[in-house]
Amino acid sequence: MQLESIDTHLWHATHAFKANGLPITTRMTVVRLPGRKLLVHSPVPMPPDSELWRQMQGLGTVAFVVAPNKMHHLFLAPCAAAFPDAVVYGPQGLAHKRPDLAARLRELPAGDVTEWLPDLEHLAFEGIPAGNESVWFHRPSATLIVTDLLQWMAGDLPWPTRAYATLTGVRRKLAVPLTVRALVRDRAAAARSAERVLRWPFTRVVMAHNQVIDSDAHAQVARALAVF
Repeated sequence: MQLESIDTHLWHATHAFKANGLPITTRMTVVRLPGRKLLVHSPVPMPPDSELWRQMQGLGTVAFVVAPNKMHHLFLAPCAAAFPDAVVYGPQGLAHKRPDLAARLRELPAGDVTEWLPDLEHLAFEGIPAGNESVWFHRPSATLIVTDLLQWMAGDLPWPTRAYATLTGVRRKLAVPLTVRALVRDRAAAARSAERVLRWPFTRVVMAHNQVIDSDAHAQVARALAVF
């Protein structure tokens, strides 16, 4: 596992593991902010002195480690330990779910985080409290960064994963998976957040599961978010 470049000041790495017995991959995204400060979004395993850890050292200083929703926290603690000087962010409710991280965890706000501006804009997506997912817009590369809200599980996958992707509606196109749609508790709030996301002039989408979309990205996201 190693970092691959997506754009200037933007990298990613994917990690294969099993979630509740289902073979799956997840993506970590790394953003380099001004001053060579690195933000690690949805961390994957990164033991000190591993190749991935060494790559990070060459890119800059890890200043922020972020759990983007209440589901993507499995590798947050070891990543935070690997970078003890980093500020650790997570969504509302994660400290209750992970009391071991409560002393270090800073709650993500509804809107922007001053230290990340002007390069990285932030929005807490409303209406789905079970996940409390945040989304980001990396302005220099015109990239939207999401986690579970939008998925497209394309490519050669194990049959259980193909079946899961088909059943949840994310095998053949970018979509809000049925598993996420079932968790909506305030559709009007979700619609407001979707409208806010679509104001960003992004031309690329990076998501945890499992595609990076470089073509017709804004229109595809608009179609997917129309479910709200």
